[in-house]
Amino acid sequence: MSAPVVIIGTGLAGYNLAREFRKLDPQTPLLLITADDGRSYSKPLLSTGFAANKDADSLGMATAGAMAEQLNAEIRTHTRVTRLDPTHRRVWIGNEPVPYRDLVLAWGAQTIRVPVEGDAADAVYPINDLHDYGRFRAAAAGKRRVLILGAGLIGCEFANDLLQGGHEVDLVAPSEQVMPGLLPRQAAEAVKRGLEGIGARFHLGATLERLQRSTDGLQATLSDGSQRACDLVVSAVGLRPRTELAAEAGLEVKRGIVVDRLLKTSAEHVYALGDCAEVEGLSLLYVMPLMAGARALAKTLFGNPTFVSYGPMPVTVKTPACPVVVSMPAVGSAGSWSVEARGNDVKALYLGTCGELLGYALTGAAVQERLALNKQLPPVLAELPQILSLKSPN
Repeated sequence: MSAPVVIIGTGLAGYNLAREFRKLDPQTPLLLITADDGRSYSKPLLSTGFAANKDADSLGMATAGAMAEQLNAEIRTHTRVTRLDPTHRRVWIGNEPVPYRDLVLAWGAQTIRVPVEGDAADAVYPINDLHDYGRFRAAAAGKRRVLILGAGLIGCEFANDLLQGGHEVDLVAPSEQVMPGLLPRQAAEAVKRGLEGIGARFHLGATLERLQRSTDGLQATLSDGSQRACDLVVSAVGLRPRTELAAEAGLEVKRGIVVDRLLKTSAEHVYALGDCAEVEGLSLLYVMPLMAGARALAKTLFGNPTFVSYGPMPVTVKTPACPVVVSMPAVGSAGSWSVEARGNDVKALYLGTCGELLGYALTGAAVQERLALNKQLPPVLAELPQILSLKSPN
């Protein structure tokens, strides 16, 4: 039997690649390896579960067994790859070598953990996958007061969700505005006002220094000296691409695992996809680039090398208290923001030196203009001429 295509990871990247590959090739052996239980689910729904009153089982869409049957694949769950061996085209699971024809690293990103003093560090919950979500929901049962670390995109989404689910929410972040690096100031202020309007309390310019158990739950001490009573803490301070095993195997790593436009790493027959990959300097932890990458890489694995390209990729932020759609200009783009604001309705356009549209941030009712603006945006990664097929003639 020939060596399989091996995909490490069964999140959106791994499963979508497997689906796209199976559309082209129903027979090549396919093995997926995951450290969790392999349930198929949509990660963006993790920050909408409380408002929808959904537990982890409700968010799961299919078991690993069902996915294995659907994909005509073997799926090894609760299994950790301990070493990559690209020289001999195999991965190691403990002392077991697993050969591959091609290897795809689709193991995502990990939460950034901040050190917290005090006796209640175990009450800080990152929510990065379905298992994390299930743990937090169990811990939150019967409790109301939640402290969120971070006021970026994920922190604001969780705040909106928890508030709609009946919780009290405080957000603590060292930044001076919400979603720093993503929204210009006027748009950020609109989001903050929208969340405050449904009960959010912000503590910007501060960090959590100590978390202690008290007779009434938890006592959080902030860097500005203030204290907040809470029952649980959600850590939403950001994600970092998983790169450790790749670096140990000698693959080129920067912020993410460095890949070219074919999503190939610096090692032959090894590819990276999704949140762990860095494509031409871009590390985009969003769904749209992941889906574009899965479609292109499936064709490459089938024998038709296909360069990945990204059109305009606006991000919709799930904050119904103040809807947000943002398409950030490329890093280093020369230009400036032009802002029109009326209350929480903000239309911010990033215009280049010749007046061309390079990005935008829309809040409130202004999000209705996104489709018209998308037509004016440049692609994130322009299409390249495709190269000759590697497949043998039929």
